[in-house]
Amino acid sequence: MTWSEMQPLLTQGTVDTLYMVLWSALVTVVGGLPLGVLLVLTDKGGLLQNTVVNKVIGVIVNIGRSLPFIILLIALIPFTTWVVGTFIGPTAMIVPLAVGAIPFFARLVETAIREVDHGLVEAVQSMGGSIPTIVRKVLLPQALPSLVSGVTTTLIVLIGYSAMAGAVGGEGLGSKAVTYGFQRFDNQFMLITVALLIVIVTVVQLIGDLVVRLLARRGRTAS
Repeated sequence: MTWSEMQPLLTQGTVDTLYMVLWSALVTVVGGLPLGVLLVLTDKGGLLQNTVVNKVIGVIVNIGRSLPFIILLIALIPFTTWVVGTFIGPTAMIVPLAVGAIPFFARLVETAIREVDHGLVEAVQSMGGSIPTIVRKVLLPQALPSLVSGVTTTLIVLIGYSAMAGAVGGEGLGSKAVTYGFQRFDNQFMLITVALLIVIVTVVQLIGDLVVRLLARRGRTAS
């Protein structure tokens, strides 16, 4: 395959990959952030201590994290079809990508929130601060660098998931690698696809690290 033949395929694959990853990342943050916060608030000694709720959420998150993505992808085909009307294409893949990543991100959020100095929470609580106020004004702002780091890690995981989604018609670079690289024994196309994925992951990591450093520096300046 010549470069002129490869270029439109690689361009479309990259666009589809970024589309799937960015939209599923948005859904993941919206779904995983409150779950992670609830895991901390309902834990023993938390502001909303509730053992039953904490255990239920914990079990759901653990089950979601333990399932291999390729199995989850296939198992969710009926649900994906019900949500978007099809299980093929980049839009359809947003559903299993988000479902697979939400439990992972929730645990990262939980870890980030637990790192916040409990003394700050007690200080705001002693001044009559409500639980929503503590979450918005203390927990999330103080954990922001770690949360951004968690988002970066999740984005990289989603890029890997999106490549696997290509095995079941998810489009993106993974699909192009399977169809035009593996099935046609085109090693050159495969190598270029892998190189593109490495570049995307590297750029995401660099941007994430830069944002984390800026937030950490601003936090030290403010203190």
